[in-house]
Amino acid sequence: MATVALAATDGMLHFELSLAHEVFDAAPDGVTAPWYDFVVCGPAAVRVGRFLLEPDAGLDRLRQADTVIVPGWADIDEEPPAQLVDAVREAHEAGARVVSLCTGAFVLAAAGLLDGLRATTHWAHTDALAVRHPRVEVDPDVLYVDNGSVLTSAGKAAALDLCLHLVRLDLGSSVANAVARRLVVPPHRAGGQAQFVTAPVPDRDDHPLAALFPWIIERLDQPLTVEDLARRAGMSSRHLGRHFRAVTGTTPLQWLLTQRIRYAQELLEQTDDGVGTIAAATGMGTATTLRRHFNRTVGVPPDAYRRTFRSGTR
Repeated sequence: MATVALAATDGMLHFELSLAHEVFDAAPDGVTAPWYDFVVCGPAAVRVGRFLLEPDAGLDRLRQADTVIVPGWADIDEEPPAQLVDAVREAHEAGARVVSLCTGAFVLAAAGLLDGLRATTHWAHTDALAVRHPRVEVDPDVLYVDNGSVLTSAGKAAALDLCLHLVRLDLGSSVANAVARRLVVPPHRAGGQAQFVTAPVPDRDDHPLAALFPWIIERLDQPLTVEDLARRAGMSSRHLGRHFRAVTGTTPLQWLLTQRIRYAQELLEQTDDGVGTIAAATGMGTATTLRRHFNRTVGVPPDAYRRTFRSGTR
């Protein structure tokens, strides 16, 4: 089992800390794959808002973890404890993947782990991060940034998006979807999606796009265009684009591509269908097109993805 260690000290935000616990502490029902060994690490009893937390181990345990998660730091005007900063840096030097949730990015930046890298944090604090750590390329407009061994998320719900992204990387999209179902949240929002949108999901049944999303999902095998979507929604293409941006933070075609890639991941994990068959089922047309988009989005070719998630991980 891969070890996920949660770094906890006084001054952490309890929402992000609890969120990481919810995702990584126990497998959802029906998932039989080996799950994470989740451990909370801290110097002693930790005051987290109104709560008192008893860590499982000291901060030195971070060095033995495969993944280290740093929750949000409550007071960004206060320097994080040197003991925490040193422990996080040493864990990364020992080979751990280090992840910050929300303002936990200030801890990673203090440890020098973000120097020369693109990173994000809660939109209200991106300017402060950029001023305090000028060697960090701060992106205020994304949900999370994956640099491989160092990952950062925006605030609150975006921290959950990053945690689900980690599960997807480690155990596949079907397991990540099972975690999302348990938490009753959308299974996937791409990291490049905008942090702030006027309405994250249609909040009324009579919203102009409320019926369009399920209609699209049922027709991923078809060569849908923006004009097709606009016609179905009963509006102009330009009007559709404005509604899509407000609801999803991205364009109709980018959202559609994300759904096609996600469906391809599930088919690669759960079936023996060839890449050409999956390309047709996901509306990609040809195996060449699927491979190009899949490799660019996921980072590996479809065949390599299938080998990874069908070679004993479940």
